[in-house]
Amino acid sequence: MTDAAIVELRTTDLAQLRALLAENHLPDDDCAEQLQNICGIFDGTELIVAGGLEPVAPFALLRSIVVRQDHRAQGLAKLMTAHLLHHAQAQGIAAVYLLTETAQAYFEAIGFHRVERGEVPRSVQGTRQFDSLCPLTASCMRIDLPLATVDH
Repeated sequence: MTDAAIVELRTTDLAQLRALLAENHLPDDDCAEQLQNICGIFDGTELIVAGGLEPVAPFALLRSIVVRQDHRAQGLAKLMTAHLLHHAQAQGIAAVYLLTETAQAYFEAIGFHRVERGEVPRSVQGTRQFDSLCPLTASCMRIDLPLATVDH
């Protein structure tokens, strides 16, 4: 299914997005306010992949790349990540940050590197995801977009 279409989510997709995030123990508190920054992949009418990119120029925060359990190991997370990084680079974003509790090795393999939270620009630290939704135990990572290694 690597030829799956990535689309911007709509208000009518909000319930499915929340359910997908909740099933994977990811925060969903600010889904409605961030919906314009979240994309998805559908299998028919079912949301099976989601991911977001919260811009805080000249940076962005990569948000909750999530794949429904029964659609994993098909390259869909890589497809979504590449799409979002390509979009960020096209928008002139210099670097993308993320927080993860479970996928540090995955993101390191595609070019992200770990950084201390104190090294993150204040604009990114001020996002709700960074400030209060993700736990302090989450790994903080960064990728400089001109060096991105994810193929799109």
